[in-house]
Amino acid sequence: MELTLLGTGAPEGLPRPGCPCASCAAATGDAARAATALLLDGALLLDLTPGAAFAAARAGQSLTGVRQVLLTHPHEGPAFEVPTGVPQPGRVADGRELALLDGHRVRAVAVDVPGTGYEIGGTYGERLLYLPPGAAPAGAAEGKGPYEMVVLDVLGRPDALARLRANGAVDAATDVIAVHIDHDTPPGEELHRRLAAVGARAVPDGTSLLVGEYHAVPDLPRRTLVLGGARSGKSVEAERRLAAFPDVLYVATGGLRDGDTEWAARVTAHRERRPASWRTAETCDLVPLLAGEDETGAGAAEKTADSPLLIDCLSLWLTHAMDEVGAWDDETWANGGEQALHARVAELVAAVRATRRPLVAVSNEVGSGVVPATPAGRRFRDELGRLNASFAAECEHVLLVVAGQAITLRG
Repeated sequence: MELTLLGTGAPEGLPRPGCPCASCAAATGDAARAATALLLDGALLLDLTPGAAFAAARAGQSLTGVRQVLLTHPHEGPAFEVPTGVPQPGRVADGRELALLDGHRVRAVAVDVPGTGYEIGGTYGERLLYLPPGAAPAGAAEGKGPYEMVVLDVLGRPDALARLRANGAVDAATDVIAVHIDHDTPPGEELHRRLAAVGARAVPDGTSLLVGEYHAVPDLPRRTLVLGGARSGKSVEAERRLAAFPDVLYVATGGLRDGDTEWAARVTAHRERRPASWRTAETCDLVPLLAGEDETGAGAAEKTADSPLLIDCLSLWLTHAMDEVGAWDDETWANGGEQALHARVAELVAAVRATRRPLVAVSNEVGSGVVPATPAGRRFRDELGRLNASFAAECEHVLLVVAGQAITLRG
């Protein structure tokens, strides 16, 4: 099947009419996007949007051969006029299948918002899934194996991609195309960086793709370290990198602090921001988790060996380790505390090197500020710097987050 993306933007397009935001201001040339519409083999049109005939002409296509127009939006789609010679748009009831004269097979897929998704099968067995804006599949896949291509709202509903991965509808070879792109994504290369982090890509309007043709999907790093200062956005960046993956185990190393209401509020805010499907473990015992054992013990090692791990954060892990070896006391530090702490750090770093789990870890970057006034404070700063450097050496991807902007240091 040949797929031509007549548009790849949100229903209002990008830039939005009259919007002065930075994303809309930068949406020129290939970054400008009309409302999403898909043309398959010149015969099947998914979503009839304003200016569809002109969009097809710009892409070197024509709508004269279109035999079926299907709508996905919760209403009758964006305002449109049906071009001369194009069939009247329709919608297929959820679960119903159509066999079109041009050889496509269409099945309507129920979604969890008003609207309809479509699974399109080609004459050679290739399959494509297209979902409307803001939608995820409402039920489990039917066990037909992974799609060759999935076209969906990756940025608005990363959990939809996580669901598809969880039920085997998307695997490492699936070409994931982001559409319905709106102005809530920062402009420029940030769009492509965010998509690549979850194994997806965006293409300009008018691009034609062959469904089932080999395409090198983004190479996902197994281990990522996200560094940043206080309130830099490092935790949000770390969570974003795993939002499109299933069965994530979130490891909170800070725990709860009795009587500290401000800390409790921070913990609550973190919990509410995470996807509901994520599991949580409050522990500093990281080595077993990196080895593939979750909070239920060694019996679950096989089950969790490939599920992603998010550790937030290493600075609190180091605080706990320093507490346990008495590293805050100068005498204890001089009489074995330093060696004990370095042994724990070495054990953790070795576990990072050996882990087979996808891993995203968060840590504070504290070495660029004021020199701490106390020996214990300087000791913590120095040891965290050493820990960050050793941990980063074992990661394929290292980021520094400043003012909410992620800067790639490695990868």
